[in-house]
Amino acid sequence: MSTFTSRDIIHVDPSICKGCDHCTSVCPTRAIHGTIGEKHRIDHRKCVNCGQCLINCPFGAISDLSALDTLVQALNDPNKYVVIQVAPAVRVALGEEFGMQPGTNVKGKMFAALRQLGFDQVYDTEFAADLTIMEEGTELIHRIYNYAGVAGFEESGPLPQFTSCCPAWIKYAEDRYPHILPHISSAKSPQQMFGAIAKTYAAQKLDVDPAKMYSVSVMPCTAKKYECDRPEFIASGYKDVDVVITTRELANLIKQQGIDFRNLNDEEADRLIGSSTGAATIFGVTGGVMEAALRTAYELLSGKTLGKIEFKKVRGLKPIREATVEIPVKDLGVTVPVNVCIVHGLKHVNGIIEDVLAGRSKYHFIEVMNCPGGCINGGGQPIRHEMYA
Repeated sequence: MSTFTSRDIIHVDPSICKGCDHCTSVCPTRAIHGTIGEKHRIDHRKCVNCGQCLINCPFGAISDLSALDTLVQALNDPNKYVVIQVAPAVRVALGEEFGMQPGTNVKGKMFAALRQLGFDQVYDTEFAADLTIMEEGTELIHRIYNYAGVAGFEESGPLPQFTSCCPAWIKYAEDRYPHILPHISSAKSPQQMFGAIAKTYAAQKLDVDPAKMYSVSVMPCTAKKYECDRPEFIASGYKDVDVVITTRELANLIKQQGIDFRNLNDEEADRLIGSSTGAATIFGVTGGVMEAALRTAYELLSGKTLGKIEFKKVRGLKPIREATVEIPVKDLGVTVPVNVCIVHGLKHVNGIIEDVLAGRSKYHFIEVMNCPGGCINGGGQPIRHEMYA
């Protein structure tokens, strides 16, 4: 089991629970106990905090630990310099909470609303997603060199390399398959990379004492609330990310403050640690991390700029997808076929892990996301209440 025990993020309200048992059908770890007709409960030792039970409960009996009161206190504290980052999946979901069509990109209005809420700096997590691409892509290259016997890379980890962005997946691996941990990328998630940079590089550039900087993230994911509390994430000597709120919580805060979201003029994110590429935008969808990392690895290994190539095989909504990408390795003078796998839904990953541990996996790089379709369907996203009307 994980050595770190956080606050219990997901809760069942027994006064509302009808015992319909639907939550058990969507829980990826069998962490919910109860039979039809009786009140259900969550075994937090097994729970990965993904919130899939929450967004699928037809009676609204399940909720996540709210951080809004803590955030409002920070915004009202004159001694705190409050910075916020927003994940890519939030911008295409937030508008639903204000009656806009699902999928509407409200990035500009979102940044404007955050400034009206009083944040000192408003950033896009895409900046850190680009860093993740570079880190994971470079780490994959080092592991490939180690596998190929290139001198100087003996300390690089084994193949295949698993992605490390999804905190629900990381907790699942720690709890169920600790022997797979050396195969997981050492890179922090974009959320945690951003927090570390905010309280080091950005704090220095902005001439802000890191002790007074309060780092907030808006995520489509309830498991990110667990991730930010992990004790290893203190790059500056302070928590990299102080508090996480979900897409739903941001919408509630905007409404509480009486902001007319639909009529806001579009604004841009701050630029100090806000620039990004299109590669970061696709992080929130299953296959997005894989595609971005493959493109990076291709260019770094080949020394060539990749043309307009569509990695269509890594896209889609099949629970398990695979592809082979031929990458010319300039330093070795050979072309290496890199076998990749994309999994979304933890119930589909067990066989893949067991193949790796048994030494029979054909893959070099494996992306794992807990939520169906990726972060875009995370446990912190808007709930379509009309589905249960």
